[in-house]
Amino acid sequence: MLDLIAGVKANRADAMRRLNSITETAKREGRSLNASEKFRFDTLETEIRALNERAAELEARHAADEAANVNARKYGGAIKGGSAHAVSGNGEKRATMPGAAYITSEPDVYRRENADTSFFMDMVNARKSNDRDALDRLDRNNRMQAERARANGEQRAISTTNGSGGEFVPPLWLETEFVKLARPRRAFADVVGSEPLPAGTDVINIPKVATGTATAVQGTQNTAIQQTDLTTTSISAPVVTVAGGQTVSLQLLEQSPLNIDDLILGDLAADYATKVDTLCLTGSGTGGNPLGALTLAGTNAVTFNGTTLTGAGSLYNAIVSGISKVFTSRFEAPNAIVMHPRRFAWMLAQQDTTGRPVIVPAESGPTNALGVLGPKLAADGPVGRMAGVDIFLDANIPVNLGAGSDQDRILILKSDDLRLWESHIRAEAFQQTVAQNMSVFVRLYNYLAFQPARYPGSISVISGTGLNLIA
Repeated sequence: MLDLIAGVKANRADAMRRLNSITETAKREGRSLNASEKFRFDTLETEIRALNERAAELEARHAADEAANVNARKYGGAIKGGSAHAVSGNGEKRATMPGAAYITSEPDVYRRENADTSFFMDMVNARKSNDRDALDRLDRNNRMQAERARANGEQRAISTTNGSGGEFVPPLWLETEFVKLARPRRAFADVVGSEPLPAGTDVINIPKVATGTATAVQGTQNTAIQQTDLTTTSISAPVVTVAGGQTVSLQLLEQSPLNIDDLILGDLAADYATKVDTLCLTGSGTGGNPLGALTLAGTNAVTFNGTTLTGAGSLYNAIVSGISKVFTSRFEAPNAIVMHPRRFAWMLAQQDTTGRPVIVPAESGPTNALGVLGPKLAADGPVGRMAGVDIFLDANIPVNLGAGSDQDRILILKSDDLRLWESHIRAEAFQQTVAQNMSVFVRLYNYLAFQPARYPGSISVISGTGLNLIA
């Protein structure tokens, strides 16, 4: 029982750590949780509540068992004919107080003549629905068999080989530790941040000042002052639907120890996050797709054809040039550099003339460093700084661009000039339309709109043959 309680508490601590990581990332970046983080936060919060209830239940049962043991030792019934004996775990018989009664044996939990209990069904129910009775029977059976083996000094000449006892050892499938499909996260979309999508529309129109007013020195008193009329235009962002689904057999849903619908919906949610990020980066702006930052016209172009991180014609010079162009076009400072992880790894591998790394850890207290590596290398949040701007990694940045189809891109931007709107993700399961096949259709979808064109000059894009280098 104590092992069960410890295991539940360990799982709860791990879930709390992951939940705190989500909130700390958003707090560190000075923003609210995005849609993907909200989904993960709600899932972890539900898991923690269930683990709290389970831990409280197990602790109450353990306390009751301890109280029962105390009473049994204190008020054991009398036995005619003298003293009772108990058998210890190593099979040694030991004397006890006269008149006390002890249980020296109890029937096996799983017996052929008992059709009410099944080892395999208890395993299924314990994993699928956390069935308390099933968990009790499995725990009691494990303890009984271990005690029996120790008491009898059993050494059996059988093994897990078929024909020598292996048929009685069922293969163990760690359903709760299943390997999820690895997918890139939505780093660029999270840098931009999302707002709630307005209801009741299929396009978001934003008025924009095209040319502004003007002032001038008044030549002489009582003469006309400068008067220049501003002109206006607008930009629009279509509301698009991102959706996916999976047909699942009813037998798989009902018979699997796992909640297969949760597994599928979780994978759909992960793919949704990847698709949103990809659309924000490379959306074509046609065919129902939003316009992405890398396909937006009017951004600041910077070319890097060199092979070094430092010196003349280096990548560092290109990054500073991109920062300068944002300042010149937008008259504001950029706050994010977004690059592919392979580009950052290449930067980490660069060394100065004495063999020292150019990008150094922040905790080392660097002096005159070209760039600083953050406290940890992570998929979420900034991983370092260069020229006073945070660096973010996004594996959704294409690596097949340029003449050789082997280049990536680096974006330098003032992220709050871009706009991303998302509604709440809908996750549903339907049996009606495929009931004749005993199937269930699991569906996930969401609506979003993205607009990077409020200030195209807020974005600098570095390209060139120097970005075909792979670390």
